[in-house]
Amino acid sequence: VDGESESIRIIGLDTPETVHPRQPVECFGQEASNRAKELLDGQTVGLEIDPTQGDRDTFGRLLRYIILPDGRNFSQVMIEEGYGFEYTFRSNPHTYQTEFQTAQRQARENQRGLWSPDTCNGEATPIE
Repeated sequence: VDGESESIRIIGLDTPETVHPRQPVECFGQEASNRAKELLDGQTVGLEIDPTQGDRDTFGRLLRYIILPDGRNFSQVMIEEGYGFEYTFRSNPHTYQTEFQTAQRQARENQRGLWSPDTCNGEATPIE
C-alpha cells in the first residue's frame, strides 16, 4: 500500500486455520489456503475500506475487503464456494454482511466445500 508492506485482516471472512502457532490445522484449511492462493497469487487487487469498521484491528492490520481484478469481492467468492464462513466481529455488522450470510447459506444448502458431508459438514474442527 503506497509502497509499504502491510498486513491485512480481511473483513467478513473466516477460513479454517492452517498457520496459527497455537492451533492445529483445521478441516478444509489447506483447501481454503490453496484456493486463496489461486485467486490472489500474482494479482494486483483492490482494497476497499468499510466505514462501519475501524481502519485497523488490535494487531495493527489494515481492515479491508479485497477486490479481485474481475471486480468480485474475494471474501464473498471464498464463502460462496465453501472455503470460509461469514464473520462478524463483535456483532458490529459490516457493509456486506447480508450478502456474505446469503452466500454462506447457499454454500451450506448446496453442500459446497467445507459444508459437504464428505469434508467437514460445516465444522472447521482440527484434523486428527
